[in-house]
Amino acid sequence: MLKVSDVPRSALWLGLAGLLPFLWGVATIHVDLLYGFGQRNLGGRYVAPFVLLNYGQVILAFMSGVIWGFAARAEGEVQALGFGLSVIPALWAFFFVGGGPVSAAIYLIAGFIGVLMIDWFFWRNGLAPAWWMALRIPLTAVVCLCLAAVAFG
Repeated sequence: MLKVSDVPRSALWLGLAGLLPFLWGVATIHVDLLYGFGQRNLGGRYVAPFVLLNYGQVILAFMSGVIWGFAARAEGEVQALGFGLSVIPALWAFFFVGGGPVSAAIYLIAGFIGVLMIDWFFWRNGLAPAWWMALRIPLTAVVCLCLAAVAFG
């Protein structure tokens, strides 16, 4: 049974902190006061939809590095497959996340769901920590819901 309580506290808190730019982006979509504050004090890159899309690309590429680390623990064909899988999220973010905000958000959602499937592959093969999916599933759900504010808002 996957339980968030099994996730090391440092990983949990840092994972939750990583959600802050996504949550801020959604807040600036729905609260004009926050949008104005962010625009004036932080600049246009740090309000929605830009912060959601830019940060989403960064995190998707970051996840490629995490997955590369899991692949490095494998051997033989699983390692080769793992290295191949590990570059997909970064390449996905680079090649597909562009154009308008709606299509970019949809591609990011697809990318994060894809990463979750790759995470599952490594977890199932004992290459990710036992608690990994207990962390990744809720984080991915929140990220996808936040991006949905742009994609389907």
